[in-house]
Amino acid sequence: MRTRSKLWWVALLYFAEGFPFGIAIDNLPVYFRVHGVSLADIGLLSLLGAPWTLKVLWAPLVDRYGERRHWMAAALGCMALLLAVLPLLDPATPGFWTWSLLLLFTTASATQDIAIDAYTIGLLRSGEEGVANGVRVSAYRAALVVGGGGLVVVAGTMGWPTVFRVAAVILLVLAVAALRSPALPVPDPRVRGAGLAPLRAWLHRPGALAVLLFVLVYKLGDAAMAPMVKPFWLDRGLTVEEIGLVSTSVGVGASLVGAMLGGWYTSRRGIFRALWVLGLAQAASNLGYAAVAGLDGGRASIYAASLLESFTGGLGTAAFLSLLMHVCDKERAATEYALLSALFGLTRSLAGAASGFAAARLGYADFFALTFVLALPAYALLPGIRPWIRDESPPAA
Repeated sequence: MRTRSKLWWVALLYFAEGFPFGIAIDNLPVYFRVHGVSLADIGLLSLLGAPWTLKVLWAPLVDRYGERRHWMAAALGCMALLLAVLPLLDPATPGFWTWSLLLLFTTASATQDIAIDAYTIGLLRSGEEGVANGVRVSAYRAALVVGGGGLVVVAGTMGWPTVFRVAAVILLVLAVAALRSPALPVPDPRVRGAGLAPLRAWLHRPGALAVLLFVLVYKLGDAAMAPMVKPFWLDRGLTVEEIGLVSTSVGVGASLVGAMLGGWYTSRRGIFRALWVLGLAQAASNLGYAAVAGLDGGRASIYAASLLESFTGGLGTAAFLSLLMHVCDKERAATEYALLSALFGLTRSLAGAASGFAAARLGYADFFALTFVLALPAYALLPGIRPWIRDESPPAA
């Protein structure tokens, strides 16, 4: 299959992956708040995200049974059914059935993520990961905008029941598309029936510890800084409307451009060099926020720091996701990629939880400078992961 055709499927599948996540993260809190649900109950919605962290527990099932495209289609169909039922439940007093339905929705979404990530790893050959991940990040971001803010806008004119029915139809269309995705070779039955033995062998390979540690710390600086960016803007006098404009439109556009350029650079120059060059650019952008905070810069300087951080974040993400795909075995991609993405999620959660305490103690300027320092230990691990990276000539696009 030509690389161009593969990229089309990558874009479609990662739109499917991002769409339900946007509904869960950005859409549902608004839906329940406009129906009078308390902030405490809305805060509990974050617990529904547990399946995205715990998905490694059932990822081996995706490796062992059936085709990955069938898992994708089944998960999408399940989510469509659940969204069609949701308006039938009273949103003002969410109870057991509402929470159970939403938990099933996020579990199906996490299962779909497992299958899509594994399918994509099987679809791409070595050297195609970079450009594919540029497309992947762009499609995922677009889906977040559509599933989140886009559907909220529709709710204001057509009502919430219509919104969820429209979302269900979109998911059904995506399910049909997933079924029509190119069939990939099914792993050897001996590998599929080996349980967790291949994963244990993967973890015992030389340098595996360095890979796991690298995944934990490569984006540590970004993970620590992200929760404090919006509070910093508010404390500097930016309005909510300005924050929405910069972060959800201009910022998303900058990150998409960064992801596409980062994917192109990774494919042309190789994953190992991209991790160095794009990762350092990603880390250095945190110093932009440190400078703005230390010099008490005005709105223009905050906008500039935000755009730089969004752009370089896209660069670094393209290289990082290419590495995650590259080090996974195609036969056990569901389990291995779920493990690596769970580690990355753990870093994001722990660093984010500590960020408020650190920013309050150090002040914004010193805290943002610290986040740059937090990004540096990853580079001490790069020589250890070098044997895992088999950079090849870039594919013809």
